[in-house]
Amino acid sequence: MPKLYMVVNEDRFFLSHRKEIALAAQQDGWQVRIVCKDTGQRSDVQALGLQMIDLPINPTGTNLLEELRTLWFLYRLYRHDRPDVVHHVGVKNILWGGIAAKLAKIKGVVNAVSGLGVLFSGESFSFKTRLILAAMRYANRRQHVSLIFQNLEDRQLFISRRIATTDQCEYIKGSGVNLTEFAYTPEPPYPPIKVILTARMVREKGIEILIKAAELLRPEMEGRVIFQLCGGLHKNPKGYKDYELQAMCDGRYVQWLGHRNDVCQLLKQSHIVTLPSYYREGLPKSLIEAAAIGRPIVTTDSYGCKDTVVHGVNGFLVPVKDPQALADRLRQLINDPDLRQRMGRASRQKAELEFSVDRVIDHHLYLYRKSLA
Repeated sequence: MPKLYMVVNEDRFFLSHRKEIALAAQQDGWQVRIVCKDTGQRSDVQALGLQMIDLPINPTGTNLLEELRTLWFLYRLYRHDRPDVVHHVGVKNILWGGIAAKLAKIKGVVNAVSGLGVLFSGESFSFKTRLILAAMRYANRRQHVSLIFQNLEDRQLFISRRIATTDQCEYIKGSGVNLTEFAYTPEPPYPPIKVILTARMVREKGIEILIKAAELLRPEMEGRVIFQLCGGLHKNPKGYKDYELQAMCDGRYVQWLGHRNDVCQLLKQSHIVTLPSYYREGLPKSLIEAAAIGRPIVTTDSYGCKDTVVHGVNGFLVPVKDPQALADRLRQLINDPDLRQRMGRASRQKAELEFSVDRVIDHHLYLYRKSLA
């Protein structure tokens, strides 16, 4: 039975973004182990019949000793356990896991670029970013390495910087959505109209942009509309503190719901989904879940986000950091129920054609088998 090690930052991310792939691989005959930081959900991973190895990693840290500790741990793990294929998810795991796999002579490597974040934003790259690119270039220069991209801009960046060859690159739109669990659901009765954002409470996700747009709309919309922020606090340096969110939200017109395990139900109870992100996204899972439910989407014409919307068909694209443009498009949807419902149906059609988790699983299983060839 071939061994597959899936390396992700945290157990909760695995459960929300990669669980279905791991279970399908196990059913396909792989011995699957999950390597990730234990944030308290190890029992949930093990309840799926999967083994979990605690990864010493600081997902947002920059301390060199901590980073080298992660590299050394993965190298020793790979040398001892000799997995046949390792699947790294996220830039930090691709960096250290890729180097460890090369040094340990692991045969098959699958690297999933699930967004490049703040580090790769801006017109020019910092010295630190260039060093990271050089290290990934070293790790990827070998046979049996595949890289998965969720948007074409990230793919082109890696090719142009010679981090990967065209033959190594695969394009998979996001981590997929279960179209049965996130079934099409007509919008609920109104008023109030519920506009929801689901994301980590990090500045680059556009939290303050949405709040500013809501304030622009308050004189005409208060009492008719509720804006909801759904997401937990995060240790990211740009993450909000509890008191900051409490100060920005009045609990009535603008609500912060905190971390929730019932996101599917919250989406079904909503009318409009928005994500005014200026983070370098891969393909936001929150938006493909919204599309599956059948909701119109207002998001930014930016990396990853724009791949979830055909402007004017299943939602609107607005410029980054533009609360007025966001407010204008939200107003248009709030005031036009027929438009909301038409765009919602188009979102569901797009999800069925492009975002099904079954398509994502099939592509991953193909790459795992290819790595053994």
